[in-house]
Amino acid sequence: MRAPRFSAFLLALGLLTAATTQAQTTKKTTTTAKKTTAKTTTAKTTTAKKTTTAKPTTTKTTTAKTTTTTKPATPAPTPAPPALTADEASSAVREALTLSVTRALEAGAEADAFNGNADIRLPFPPEAELFNAALRSLKLGAVIDKFEVQLNRAAEAVAANPQTQTILAAAAQRYSIADGLALVNTRESRLIATQFKQQQLAQVQQELRPLVDAALEQTGAKQAYGELVLRSKKMPLVAPLTTNLTDYSTGKITEGLFTLIADEESRIRLNSAARPTATLKRAFGDK
Repeated sequence: MRAPRFSAFLLALGLLTAATTQAQTTKKTTTTAKKTTAKTTTAKTTTAKKTTTAKPTTTKTTTAKTTTTTKPATPAPTPAPPALTADEASSAVREALTLSVTRALEAGAEADAFNGNADIRLPFPPEAELFNAALRSLKLGAVIDKFEVQLNRAAEAVAANPQTQTILAAAAQRYSIADGLALVNTRESRLIATQFKQQQLAQVQQELRPLVDAALEQTGAKQAYGELVLRSKKMPLVAPLTTNLTDYSTGKITEGLFTLIADEESRIRLNSAARPTATLKRAFGDK
């Protein structure tokens, strides 16, 4: 009797255990399904929210600017001027000399042009230096100084004389040009004036002598010199003055004028502003 009851008990316990296990499995499945459903719902909601709150995308269109740099065209090189011919060079040399003569006389005619320029100033005749020193030792140097000023005023008067311009302009036309190209291209800034002086000095001196004599009379230099000659004859141990004042002054004034001409030639060669004509610019440069 016990055996059938015990078997029935075991059977009932097994059925109860199986029912419990199935209930737990069902509960887990139901819980898992709920969680899955909840997650799916949450995911959908999140997706919906994201979709709802998403801002429309604005597409910006950027237009690239294209800068085209155009290089300036290279200018064609300026052709070199044709070489200076011998005739052109000779014309330029004569023009430079003529202009130098005109400017030299203008400069020489200014106040103190000779008296204030140590290069061309006329001193007391050197051969009478002993007499000069004797007078200065006697405190008579002012007499010598006054005479020298008168001498140089005569030189300035000669430069201002229109006849002097005529004489020197004619001499410039007589000037013989052996090689114009060599004269233009030389580095010697006074070569034209040097050759001009060599060729024309003697004749110019001869033609200027009467003008110088008149200028010495005009400035009082002749009278002052005559008084000095008389004084020299009365001084013991001093040779009397014998220098011919007109000859002496003519030589010195002519030398001075040629020096001024050389100065002007040098200015033309070295200073572009001193070349006023196309001929001079072409021969001696425009810079």
